[in-house]
Amino acid sequence: MKTIELKMTVTDSNDRDAEALRRELSERGIFLVNLMSAPGSGKTTLISHTITDLKDRVKIGVMEADIASDVDAQRICELGAESIQVHTDGMCHMDAGMTREGLAGMEGENEIVFLENVGNLICPAEFDTGAHKNVMILSVPEGDDKPLKYPLMFQRSDALVITKMDAAPYFDFDLEAVKMRAGKLNPSIRIFPVSAKTGEGMAEWENYLLSEWEMRHA
Repeated sequence: MKTIELKMTVTDSNDRDAEALRRELSERGIFLVNLMSAPGSGKTTLISHTITDLKDRVKIGVMEADIASDVDAQRICELGAESIQVHTDGMCHMDAGMTREGLAGMEGENEIVFLENVGNLICPAEFDTGAHKNVMILSVPEGDDKPLKYPLMFQRSDALVITKMDAAPYFDFDLEAVKMRAGKLNPSIRIFPVSAKTGEGMAEWENYLLSEWEMRHA
């Protein structure tokens, strides 16, 4: 497992850099998924469960973006998947240049690569990473008011995975309210309530992921 120290890419042309990276990845047969959420929402657990379920169907790699530490990357490596840790030098997000640099450090022939973005509900939504799909994760304990407080994240996401559904009986969480609020901000957003602990909803999420990958892989 490698650790790469990244510095923020300061450029006014990030959108052009991101579009160029998307084209290059498509040509190489790599489907890049940008996962965004608050810390502790269950990104790594979701990825781990997904890797375990799909390991015989598609090769998945993970780029873990954090300000410090490599604990998440270690967890992924233990599953037998390629994982690379990138440190963002204190930055609260990844941009296209940083993503390109991180991908360059990956050695495997991965077909799907997850970018586990820095835990933050604000900054990551503002920067195009070059990913083919942006996926937001919201956990039940965070509350159903997050679409009201962080609208940009929901507007920029292609899919919303609502995690820790097994904990719903213990929290004042209104799933239908989240669906309604997210849908008003982004009518085309796909919503997947799941529990990586019990497996609830994981098949629907994984089928979505595979269908998006197959559409670009064909």
